[in-house]
Amino acid sequence: MRDSFGDKVFYAINYTFLTLVALLCLVPIVNIAAVSISDPAAVMAGKVTIFPIGLNWDSYSALIEGTPIVRSFGNSVILTTVGVVLCLFFTVLAAYPLSRKGFYGRRFFSLAIVFTMMFGGGLIPSFMLIKSLGLVNSYGAIWLPGLVSVYNMLIMKNYFENLPEELEEAARMDGATEVLFIWKIVLPLSLPMLATIALFYGVGYWNAFMSILIYINDTDKHNLMVLVQNMVRSQSIMQSMNNLQPEDIANITPEGVKASGVIVLMVPMLLVYPFIQKYFVKGVMIGAIKG
Repeated sequence: MRDSFGDKVFYAINYTFLTLVALLCLVPIVNIAAVSISDPAAVMAGKVTIFPIGLNWDSYSALIEGTPIVRSFGNSVILTTVGVVLCLFFTVLAAYPLSRKGFYGRRFFSLAIVFTMMFGGGLIPSFMLIKSLGLVNSYGAIWLPGLVSVYNMLIMKNYFENLPEELEEAARMDGATEVLFIWKIVLPLSLPMLATIALFYGVGYWNAFMSILIYINDTDKHNLMVLVQNMVRSQSIMQSMNNLQPEDIANITPEGVKASGVIVLMVPMLLVYPFIQKYFVKGVMIGAIKG
């Protein structure tokens, strides 16, 4: 069936609008990348837009040598990796029983969990609880409160509910236990959902900021997000950078170093997303639609 003139106009408007939105999102990133590798004189003169002027990688060298970015990067990797594994594990443990029709108290527990989406204790009670558990200044204070996202759990629960009941019946006839059924059948079939939920959790932990400032007092445990934010806010970043020679400082600018930090912060998520993107739409749609 051929598209009518009205359909063609509609598609043209949609493509134009989405292209403009994409450019609005892309241009700031390209500008920051260009600033991070441009000549210091061009950066100070404000001549750099979306194309770098005179390639200069000294900002990245200064960032690595003069700031604890390597340590902060490692902290972010540990925080994100362990957090994603723990969250996936406990989200599956919460979602699977609630998806089983024979689970006693299923409605009560579902309503109790959904209740927490609308009502919470607040920041001060949460801090007092974390402090009483002895988790202040440890990553446990970041992992524990967010072990299960109710939104992600509900998506996963709906996904499990859509799996054919015949799979479970066949597994039972073959003598599979509940754990074996989950490990060998449910989880392999749920790879798109698990990848999607892992992306949600991963982005959240990688971008963790306020929770780090509230619960982590030791600056050696700060993640990359907090370090880059402090760099961006700093008015004297050049004076705070250690292990730099005077000739090295002459070849960099504060704007270039800050831009380099922002790029280092963004690149890991930009590299991970293409590998998960093929599961993303499928996982969200199947998990969000029941029936």
